[in-house]
Amino acid sequence: MAGAGKKEVLILDYGTGNIQSLSYAFSRRGYTTVLSNNFDQIQAAERIIFPGVGAAKMAMQKLKENGLDLIIPGLTQPVLGICLGMQLMCRSSEEGDTTGLGIFDVDVRKFNCGVKVPCVGWNQLTEVKTSLFEGVHKQDYVYLIHSYYAPACEETIALTCYGTPYSAGLRKKNFFGVQFHPEKSGPVGEQILDNFLKLPTNDITS
Repeated sequence: MAGAGKKEVLILDYGTGNIQSLSYAFSRRGYTTVLSNNFDQIQAAERIIFPGVGAAKMAMQKLKENGLDLIIPGLTQPVLGICLGMQLMCRSSEEGDTTGLGIFDVDVRKFNCGVKVPCVGWNQLTEVKTSLFEGVHKQDYVYLIHSYYAPACEETIALTCYGTPYSAGLRKKNFFGVQFHPEKSGPVGEQILDNFLKLPTNDITS
């Protein structure tokens, strides 16, 4: 897709997601964004953003309508799921009894621990690891808005707490996910996006 020296990020187009703010965040880093559901473009992209807002069941239906549910799990370049995008990469979600893509081996649950739902606003990270969070520290704040969460699991690379500890970040091989919105999380979010852009396009091990 990209010519020599051309800096592009592909954003998956399936009719949901905070596309405008993401595009602006990448343009500030010198990257152009390509919004696409074209299989050839997706396969050729060097790195991919999997956005998502709204309800899990409807979003998964849109993925299936575009055939993206079949192509996403087989991608080999760095993929970053954001908010609902991360949740759809999990095994399932209690929201609408939705079957996910099964990339992350965890089931998404609804907050039921006496906290106000949805969780909206700034929250602290309580643990961070892997190169996606290089330069980010425990107790740094990120911006979240969600009613469902992925519990801590073997693939958790960042934790936060809202009534209960849960995954703020997940990672399996070339697939990364963050529950928060890095494009709305100030300097911390910018650092995470920069780290994603620095990830190697293959053989990701750190």
